[in-house]
Amino acid sequence: MPLKAYDLTGRTALITGAAGGIGRACAVLLAEAGAAVHCADLDEAGLRETAALIAKAGGTAHAHPLDVSDRAQLKAGVAHAVRTTGRLDITAAVAGIMHSSAVLETRDEDLDRVLTVNFKGVLYTCQESARAMIATRTPGSIITMASGAVDAASPGLLCYSAAKAAVVQLTKTLATESGPYGIRVNAVAPGWIRTPMTDRHDPGAQQHAEAAMVRMSPLRRVGEPEDIAQAVLYLASDASSFMTGQILRPNGGVAMPW
Repeated sequence: MPLKAYDLTGRTALITGAAGGIGRACAVLLAEAGAAVHCADLDEAGLRETAALIAKAGGTAHAHPLDVSDRAQLKAGVAHAVRTTGRLDITAAVAGIMHSSAVLETRDEDLDRVLTVNFKGVLYTCQESARAMIATRTPGSIITMASGAVDAASPGLLCYSAAKAAVVQLTKTLATESGPYGIRVNAVAPGWIRTPMTDRHDPGAQQHAEAAMVRMSPLRRVGEPEDIAQAVLYLASDASSFMTGQILRPNGGVAMPW
């Protein structure tokens, strides 16, 4: 059992992107800390696997197959989460997609698709969660997922980086607006994490990319989803009760902005 400040017993959490990778690791860890976790994702099979892992470990999980870029679906998912316990304490907006293209080769449809999921999807998640917290007078915690790409030039990742930079600004703005209601809003900006998203490369390219990130990191390793889940647990818990509008950067030291 975590230390008292990290104990989430009696709290309700919503995790988007929970079918795998960082989202699954967050859902499993928050459930281990005592939260009743509502897992949301488009990947229904992966979602059921995450819920089963939590249940097998003795936790409480609910699966919500939904598209975060569809506000109506997301609103219904939040409403269902609130109905189960009468409140929503924690939201982690993890769902996202990746697209690679040079700036001069980026098409309108590429940019629109990434912004729709990676920015609008996070916006909708934040809006509906904050509204639910305000309506139930719950001093909650909203956690967004930014990226190390917001701190450095990332060739080929214009769409992804732009969307994540927008998420950072959303996080800071919402933190100032929701603070009077006792709602904290913070972002996590991971470095290179070994997930299905980074596994999009062919094996040779994957090995080359990871080797480059290892050389750049003072810790000489890449991250695992559990590394990011620990940061999310901190922001979800009372241990971070005086933190809002901030960006945590679990990136192995690859970026060290002032």
